[in-house]
Amino acid sequence: MILVQRRSGNSLGWNVACYSAAMLCALFSAAALLHLSGGDVAKAFSSLVIGAFGSQKALLGSLAKATPLLLVGLGTVIAFRAKIWNIGQEGQVLAGAMCAYWASLWIGPLPYWMAFAILVLAGLAGGGVLGLLAGILKTRFGTSEIISTVMLNYIVIFLLAYLLDGGPWMESGVTVAYHQSPPVNTMLEWPTLFGQGSAKLHVGFLLALGATALSAVLLERTPLGYEIRAFGSNPTALRFRGTDISRLLLVVMLVSGALAGLAGAGELFGTSHRLRAETLLGIGSSGIVVAMVGGLRPSGAMLAALFFGALKSGAIYMRLQSGTPAGLVSAMEGLVLLFFLCAAVATRIQVTVRSEVHA
Repeated sequence: MILVQRRSGNSLGWNVACYSAAMLCALFSAAALLHLSGGDVAKAFSSLVIGAFGSQKALLGSLAKATPLLLVGLGTVIAFRAKIWNIGQEGQVLAGAMCAYWASLWIGPLPYWMAFAILVLAGLAGGGVLGLLAGILKTRFGTSEIISTVMLNYIVIFLLAYLLDGGPWMESGVTVAYHQSPPVNTMLEWPTLFGQGSAKLHVGFLLALGATALSAVLLERTPLGYEIRAFGSNPTALRFRGTDISRLLLVVMLVSGALAGLAGAGELFGTSHRLRAETLLGIGSSGIVVAMVGGLRPSGAMLAALFFGALKSGAIYMRLQSGTPAGLVSAMEGLVLLFFLCAAVATRIQVTVRSEVHA
């Protein structure tokens, strides 16, 4: 007889072994995919490592790629810890970038710190309002947050397509394969910490680190964090305690969406400097993976964001050096998520095989 039960206590050694095995399985599976596609496995992986960590420029590129993933991942951690399934990160990232871009069009001659604060608040508001709208649909009409957030993704994507394809934000007089806005005002670009060109680290990285610390404090050391964790584990007890469940759900969706919106604003004013869907799509879905691989903890999300940032940065160099298909990187992300979820299950359950005794 096979008995499956929750593991009473987890040792650090067992957790490390499970997640190390998950990483090895993901790497071996990715190597198998590379081999089946006719690629040079050794050259591809060496190019991946060099592209991610081989120089100061590569390292800065990895940190820059990790910044928006960390912000989205933190928002996802807060929502998923409450078992509120916010799947609208793609739209919330776009909404944050769109609101920040709109705000930049109206900013007059202000001190830079004031203009910067307006852009940050606009990004937070764009993603936060979109998350809040899904929360209102949930609390007032009982609409599944999964359905509403996915539908809102499509609405925002098509709205941006209209604005950039013949709409008021379309860059005129330029023929390109994709639609984009004119460059943002250079006076409003976010300050660069290190690097230049395509490999530069902007001040959004510091905002992401600050958000990580605040998220950890919020979840572990505040009454609101207790309510978020309790809502995810035992919502019935929370109701008997007198907690306003609707208010809590709205706050969680607002904060989760706001962090994703900040990621979009940071990418626009810190990296791309043009509003373009192609540079923003994919950040939201990768941020969900970051949160899941990070074990729904802020510290874990930070480590996972650094890993996936390095993967995305190194993949660019890997494609140039070894001709690896672009889709393989997405497949590698999926493999990492799959095996890490298996490892998470292995750390939480215990399987016992018992022989049946017949009288």
